[in-house]
Amino acid sequence: MTTADLALLHAPNLTLPHAFSTRAGGFSAGAYAGLNLDDREDDPAVVARNREQLAGALGFRAGQVARLTQVHGTDVTLAEHPGHWTGDALVTATPGVLLAIGTADCYPLLLAEPQAGVIGAAHAGWKGTLGRITEKTVRAMTRLGASPERIHAAVGPGICAERYEVGPDVAAQFTQAGLGEFVLNVSGRVHLDLAGANRAVLREAGVQDIWVSGRCSTEADFYSFRRDRGTTGRMWAVIGLPEAPTAGGAA
Repeated sequence: MTTADLALLHAPNLTLPHAFSTRAGGFSAGAYAGLNLDDREDDPAVVARNREQLAGALGFRAGQVARLTQVHGTDVTLAEHPGHWTGDALVTATPGVLLAIGTADCYPLLLAEPQAGVIGAAHAGWKGTLGRITEKTVRAMTRLGASPERIHAAVGPGICAERYEVGPDVAAQFTQAGLGEFVLNVSGRVHLDLAGANRAVLREAGVQDIWVSGRCSTEADFYSFRRDRGTTGRMWAVIGLPEAPTAGGAA
């Protein structure tokens, strides 16, 4: 199996190496069949091969990945080197670091400010969206020299509004937080439009160039926690700053 077997989604407004993975490709089997990138329940050795395959498709190595144990919060981590932290968003200005966010219904967001050489990646479920994690990610990027108006943002596949029913307590929190327009009535039931809410928060933060994939994670091409009742793999959204080429020539 080669990188040609992968079916990666790319945002047309991001010029830096990046991708939103799907299930296509990979070496996992059973309930995790495909390019599962989470090793908590799947065979870690197989997942390591999957990660190497994805990173290689973007010109990186798995050892260059910066990733998170995600906790549905709003903490943003500065990843000055590859590693593993706890939180729900990453930013860096370090070339050679590939930021990774794992999802299986929550929304992955990738952000890039090429002029300043700053990138970010965020994980937004309903709690992160409510806490405006994308705004916090933009602020963290500005502390590294980025300008919000020059940031390009991409919202990857996540659970679509028509598939995302929530309780009245969650809906009330969104209304109280000024995001009530993204609480929808679908056949008499309460649903959330998380993609729309995150796009609105990005615009409030000064980001204007925003691409939304429009893909729903409950489609067969993706892993979905809700659809698969908790036994499923994870996709990764990844973005990296390429390392500068090494100067060549004879001494």
